[in-house]
Amino acid sequence: MDVNYRRNTESDYTEKIEELYKNFDYSSNSDYYWGEPELSMLYGSPLYEAASPSQQKALNHLYWALNYYLIAATETNTILFNEVTANAFFPFDDYEVICHALDVETNQERYHVRAFHTIGSQTELALMGETVFHCPRSTKPKEMDKTLAAFKGMGGRTSSPLGMQVYTISISNSPFLASQYYTARGIGNLNLKNKEYSFSQLYKTLEKKGEFIPAPTAVSRYHLLDESFHTATSQLMSHEIYKDFPQPNAWEKYIGNQTIHSLQTDVFNGLSTTLPGTFGGNLMPMVYKLLQTPLFSMSKQEALLMMEKCFCQEHQGLHVAAKYHQRLLSDIRKFLEGLDYLSPVNREMRLMASSGSVEKAVANNIREFKQFSRSVKR
Repeated sequence: MDVNYRRNTESDYTEKIEELYKNFDYSSNSDYYWGEPELSMLYGSPLYEAASPSQQKALNHLYWALNYYLIAATETNTILFNEVTANAFFPFDDYEVICHALDVETNQERYHVRAFHTIGSQTELALMGETVFHCPRSTKPKEMDKTLAAFKGMGGRTSSPLGMQVYTISISNSPFLASQYYTARGIGNLNLKNKEYSFSQLYKTLEKKGEFIPAPTAVSRYHLLDESFHTATSQLMSHEIYKDFPQPNAWEKYIGNQTIHSLQTDVFNGLSTTLPGTFGGNLMPMVYKLLQTPLFSMSKQEALLMMEKCFCQEHQGLHVAAKYHQRLLSDIRKFLEGLDYLSPVNREMRLMASSGSVEKAVANNIREFKQFSRSVKR
């Protein structure tokens, strides 16, 4: 932990991210892909295939923005839980370095969140003249509450407000649960890396060729490097630190298992057509609004017809989503090896494994689209 803390404090990745977002200008980055084409909104769908080259590039940029809005939401959760868990370790003299490391990481997360929101909102305004995805609102709260679940972050999606309070109190009073929060955080780190590695590889390729590197691509690269220290913290906390404390009691085992179970049922529970490779859901009301912006200029009826084509049949984008799902599942299973307090269902991520088929995704999409279509026609 000392080595990881020292290396993190000596790095300058956060400062580079700050410089990039403070100087971001969409027009200077608009002619370039920010990630591989498969990391584009509605990639492989009839909309994407029919789109012009400039529209496809816009969908690539909007994917980056939306993906990082979701990451920002989870990092906002992280800021809270870093502070709560640091309080659990503060009374123990031997763990002072943990508290210092978490303070540094929390400060870095604040810069990350600002960067993602700044670049994302500027991108939306440039492409659509409004922010469709940033801080979204709706005249139909019940409909949008479900859609907005992904914008609550991984922590917010897995608990009710009361459940969140119980969990927060539990981990603040139990060194075991405080250390095992980092099991969930480690899974979040892996989910981030699952896509961010691709952005980082593009950065390295462009750098090697001496070509222009879009600012968002550079932010992804430096964020991955920043988060590598956070990932190391999650690994150490979840797999080593907890061994220093007494064996977990029945309540602690229950909370630890319920946390992973909720991640499977509420976050890693299917494939996203809208954002292949993410687990943010389909965000249908937002797609509906996107199609009616100047970027696509569709009528309400045209937007619904296009959405039905995109969501209710198999296409290449769903196979891309399945590829990222399978890779993340494999990474999480490796990460959870050796955590014997977890039940087999959680340690092997069996519920997540059962939700990753293209066939299930199409069936779920059809059901979701029918419900959404009825809601907008009322």
